Amino acid sequence: MQRLAVSIVLCAILMPVAAAAGGTAEKVAMPSPEQLAAQGYESLFNGKDLRGWKVPEGDNGHWRVVDGVIDYDACSEAKGNKSLYTEQEYGDYTIYFDWRFKRATGLYPMPTILPDGSYKTDEDGKQIITPTANADSGLLFRPGHQANLWCWECGSGELWSVRLNKDATPEERAAGVPKAKADKPVGEWNRMMARVVGDRVTIVLNGLKVIDNAQLPGLKEMRGPIGFQHHGGPLPPKQIEAMRKQGMAVEDGAMSPASSLVQFRNVYIKVHDR
Repeated sequence: MQRLAVSIVLCAILMPVAAAAGGTAEKVAMPSPEQLAAQGYESLFNGKDLRGWKVPEGDNGHWRVVDGVIDYDACSEAKGNKSLYTEQEYGDYTIYFDWRFKRATGLYPMPTILPDGSYKTDEDGKQIITPTANADSGLLFRPGHQANLWCWECGSGELWSVRLNKDATPEERAAGVPKAKADKPVGEWNRMMARVVGDRVTIVLNGLKVIDNAQLPGLKEMRGPIGFQHHGGPLPPKQIEAMRKQGMAVEDGAMSPASSLVQFRNVYIKVHDR
């Protein structure tokens, strides 16, 4: 994360930056945790325990705090929803947090997302699939909506529920595609900001505005907890057995190639009155 002078932070100077995915992305200064505290942001994570968070019932210690960060191994034993949520519900807010993947969990059959939100196809109309090292989590920022954290080529911040919404307009779907791939390599810390107001969301990743005031078509629930997403986990024994019958070398306890081996820290929020 690049840290700029406070004067630049306060002036919110934006600069256009060339991008690989959706065209251009504006450069945005990212305040440090100390600057956020000075600006009235509240810390949602104390660095010691998960006070203020709802650990899934039956999780059995897989969401935990390790060396001052929220650590997850994608192996929650909860029977229902395995994601980690805040105890409090929020309406309009801005949230900042750091996240990183500890490692990738295998090769995922990854399609290529085009700027309009569709998938790249070959001359026969079939999706082009590229096996790619991957890990997967997300910011659950509104009920039914998430900003993906992953290793896909389009970059993190992608709005799955918007991009694939058949009732949305082409412009609305395209707004769910990141304007740049701003992710750091697996193992390095990323800094993300999400501003959620009504049915609109803006996302900045590592100083680039990757989602710009995208609309959430048909949104009905304007309040809810904020969550960090569980994804993937250990492959079922039957799937491992089937893969071995196909001649694939798969170890016992192998993980899905889209698992959330992820950590979070420096989680700060400011609630906006309307």
